Amino acid sequence: MSSQQNSLSTDLEQKLQEITTVVTSLAETNQEDLLFLLSLLRTLELIHRQIRTEMFEPALPNSRNQLYHLVKDIEEQGGWPYIERMKLKDLLLNLESDSSEII
Repeated sequence: MSSQQNSLSTDLEQKLQEITTVVTSLAETNQEDLLFLLSLLRTLELIHRQIRTEMFEPALPNSRNQLYHLVKDIEEQGGWPYIERMKLKDLLLNLESDSSEII
């Protein structure tokens, strides 16, 4: 890898870290604001979907060599990106435990 690619990688990693810091700070600062947190999660999901469908999917490999490098990166760096949604039953369990504390 050339020093220019290393520099680009470092710059991109730094920008991703800055985004992570801002999002985490927003969540921590507003951790008591349920509607804000829900909006933040929806926004992150929307961004995830847009990047996946409009940029990631069109950039998928069209050769065996490129596919090999993608699969190798997925194995080495931690799998496929996924945004998990809270299950309704988990939300209801929180409500049940909350109402039992009131009684």
